[in-house]
Amino acid sequence: MTARAADRARYDRATAHLDAPLALVDLDAFDANAEDLVRRAGGKPIRVASKSVRCRTLLERVLARDGFAGIMSFTLAESLWLARSGFDDILLAYPSADRTAFAELAADPKPAAAVTVMVDDVSQLDLIDGARGEGREVIRVCLELDTALKFLGGRVRVGALRSPLHSPAQVADVARAIARRPGFRLVGIMAYEGHIAGVGDAVAGRPFRSRAIRLMQAAARRELAERRAAVVRAVRAVVPDLEYVNGGGTGSVQHTAAEDAVTEIAAGSGLYVPRLFDNYTSFSGRPAALFAQPVVRRPGVGVVTVLGGGYPASGAAGPDRLPVPYLPEGLRYDPQEGPGEVQTPLLGSPADDLLIGDKVWFRHAKAGELCERFDVLHLVEGDAVTATVPTYRGEGRTFL
Repeated sequence: MTARAADRARYDRATAHLDAPLALVDLDAFDANAEDLVRRAGGKPIRVASKSVRCRTLLERVLARDGFAGIMSFTLAESLWLARSGFDDILLAYPSADRTAFAELAADPKPAAAVTVMVDDVSQLDLIDGARGEGREVIRVCLELDTALKFLGGRVRVGALRSPLHSPAQVADVARAIARRPGFRLVGIMAYEGHIAGVGDAVAGRPFRSRAIRLMQAAARRELAERRAAVVRAVRAVVPDLEYVNGGGTGSVQHTAAEDAVTEIAAGSGLYVPRLFDNYTSFSGRPAALFAQPVVRRPGVGVVTVLGGGYPASGAAGPDRLPVPYLPEGLRYDPQEGPGEVQTPLLGSPADDLLIGDKVWFRHAKAGELCERFDVLHLVEGDAVTATVPTYRGEGRTFL
């Protein structure tokens, strides 16, 4: 029996009393992935990205481990909720225009002390001040650096379109504006190198493309390490007591951790290891989060149909954003239909061994987005469900 076949047998036994659709997290795999992230971070703390987990129980579990400290959140409303739930170090990774939430933040000492908001433009400070109302709490802020690799005077860039702040001088200018402005305190710098951390460099069947990605990423790491160090020096000249410099992501943990200027690493997807993180030469993880759909039809030889399954992930549309049939091994989509909202036909010889009511296990393309589809996660240890816990959605929290 292969390792994957053994996993399928375990998951089927563990959930035999449960009807699909359902989602599970294999805690043995989750914990092993967490341990590997800590190893790769080389002693620097990991701030866990909540959008890649979206389950308070699992956030608490990973933060109880040595090597993890703090949360990187994705909306201001989520940040306030987490702060009021007892989490005390929350970095909001994206700028917000939620005036209602800013008014709450400015009026409540507890979340104001726990939450740091992201800015990259003085106009964002104006929005926050305009939303304060009667609230007078000091707002903790973090500056985001653009990590893109630029060529030909900026006419060619590789990297996400995020912050407009690219040079040390640009970042220092905004740092000075924050330092002069009452009601704000600059506490950190963040730089997410998505073109390194979020792009696999071992694309199956594409050796030349993979080689090109590795060359690009090597050049990007060198350029960013030098520029990030210069940015940190420039900002520390303005704010000597900067609390942290955050960088990285699941795919670049060990590389980013090697930079002296970086004090902490961000990671989250590496806990669940969705399918987009299969194609890396620098690490390999164990798939920990899966969902199951039930077989409801057997249209013919080599075909079964499961209920639902059309759960595409965000990003540029393409086959890599789709979930993949995982267990039993050997199933594939019908190219004419793909995964459907209500039903999904699956082709392949394993279909002939599946009966009505059997489960087919899938892996989602991106980590926490799976939790937007399910109210609960069944936590599996060995071949038993040991707990069933709510996702954000199960707690009535859909922040985006």
